[in-house]
Amino acid sequence: MVAEIDESDGTIERFSPAVTLVVNLDWDHPDHYRIPEDLERTFTALFARTTLAVIVNETCAFSGRVVTAVKLAKLTPAAGRAQPAYVTFGPNGDFSGRVVHEDPAGMQLALGGKYRLTEAAVPASGEFNAANALGALAAAETMGADLSSQALAEFPGVRRRQAVLSVEGGVTVIEDYAHHPAEIRALLTSLRRRVASGGRLVVVFQPHRFSRTAQFKADFAAALALADQVHLLEVYSAGEAPIAGGTTSDVLAELKRLAPAADVQYSPGDHRFLDTLQAGVRAGDLVAFVGAGSIDRKARDWLELRLKPAKAMTSWDELTAELKPRLIEGTKLTREESLAVKTTIRVGGPARLYVEPRGVEDLQTILRQAKSRGLEVFLLGRGSNLIVPDEGVEGLVISLAHDSWATFEMREGGRVWVGAGLRLKNLCGLASKAGLIGFEFLEGIPGNVGGALRMNAGAMGGWMFDVVEQVQLMTLSGEVKVMDRANMHVNYRHCAELYHAIALGALLGPVAQADALAVSRQIDVYRRKRQETQPREPSAGCIFKNPPNASAGRLIDESGLKGMRVGDAEVSTVHANFIINRGKATGADILELVRRVRARVREVKGVDLEPEVLLYGKNWKDVL
Repeated sequence: MVAEIDESDGTIERFSPAVTLVVNLDWDHPDHYRIPEDLERTFTALFARTTLAVIVNETCAFSGRVVTAVKLAKLTPAAGRAQPAYVTFGPNGDFSGRVVHEDPAGMQLALGGKYRLTEAAVPASGEFNAANALGALAAAETMGADLSSQALAEFPGVRRRQAVLSVEGGVTVIEDYAHHPAEIRALLTSLRRRVASGGRLVVVFQPHRFSRTAQFKADFAAALALADQVHLLEVYSAGEAPIAGGTTSDVLAELKRLAPAADVQYSPGDHRFLDTLQAGVRAGDLVAFVGAGSIDRKARDWLELRLKPAKAMTSWDELTAELKPRLIEGTKLTREESLAVKTTIRVGGPARLYVEPRGVEDLQTILRQAKSRGLEVFLLGRGSNLIVPDEGVEGLVISLAHDSWATFEMREGGRVWVGAGLRLKNLCGLASKAGLIGFEFLEGIPGNVGGALRMNAGAMGGWMFDVVEQVQLMTLSGEVKVMDRANMHVNYRHCAELYHAIALGALLGPVAQADALAVSRQIDVYRRKRQETQPREPSAGCIFKNPPNASAGRLIDESGLKGMRVGDAEVSTVHANFIINRGKATGADILELVRRVRARVREVKGVDLEPEVLLYGKNWKDVL
């Protein structure tokens, strides 16, 4: 069996290999190995447990020190086992080799020393790929494999290692998992040779873990200085809490100190990063997205923006000017409208374009314009089940906040027609006055009918679609439809038909009719229960879905997380599945607290909690 052993968390101590191949050693994972000597001791013990051969890179001084330490200590494997052979690979190693030819298709290696082969083809480029190939061939020959010069010819490469994502428009875009200064230095040195004449090496770097960033910020700066232009992103925490000296701002300061004239771009919170990169890249550039966190997704987001059809690149100001004359009086249309004040948790940035249509025709006009330009559309209800990122929403945000959408009309048989903009609190009050039973569970949910339909909102044992008979909706193409409940696909916190459509209103059927005073008393019971069991501070409601046969709030509570804070964001001490805003929380505070809660519950309970609240304008997978 051939295995890549992960030294990051100490589990390497459980392995006793026949052959150990070390391509290179660098001090890393300072959260586990506090000083370089800790890592050296770990590999000294690994070498001592190896039974057949230890193969190390002859150019790696760290590896050489560990071999010397083992030999001087005269450490041996278990009784009855022979001392392993210690051999090297590299240009002048026991297994010697060098690159004799290199082109875009790969490299040809000339081999000597202990190799039985004399040459080998490698479909990869760069010095470190040549070293990896020499090490792999040395290990294979040590194990007695029958090799040919084409043994590595079909090597498919490694995902997220110099993976070419695009060559459109004369710009080569790659992604690479490098997240240690030595890796980045080796990568950029290799890529420099691939930059076209007149082009630049543009690097987008996302630091990985606050502890690593704090320890190696100066080394990161020195490695990144090899690029012509650097775009810095926020640290990917991987579940760690922020620490002093371990932020992206600290890397920026080191870069400016080391190379004052360096072309470095950094926007806190990654705000407008995609637009900044897009505006600066030109034909001939090689753009490298580097890091081990979510940067691979950011690379694809940027490529999607870059490769959009020209019609979709129309400026927001131009679209605003074109739309306004076509909308009736009373329809609100604004640029960079703040969304924080429109949410119940009170955080987040602006919408690039925000509209409150007055009626169906205006909504159709807006949706058809958005579709023709390839713009993304987001619907905003009462903002009660979502978190808006600090950078805002790169799209068109539509809110049915105009009074024309807040209708409540009695129909025959005790049914009622309600508009999508009607607040659930108002629905309960109006139903109570009419003596309609069945809507009381909606009391206290800080949303409107449209949002409740899309999310199949529920509380106190009841669900929105328990009382729905029909839904009127508009597709994102502007087509109006009426659908019966029986033909809709509804489940926990989800209505499939409204995932790519907008609810305009619904026909609701109550369970029964009763005395208005009796209905009012039941609403009061639910109201008191909610006030006793849920926080009163600004929140987005329940953050996580309940896992099967479990309570997310109970899991968080039992993990000791009530009261945990990041900035002014806090896990509620009243109900652990709520994150509250103590006054000045930011979207970044909320997201970091979500990451920490998930990491802790996974560690303590072995459960991966999935968010229930929406991350507005983004996907949770990109930030968790």
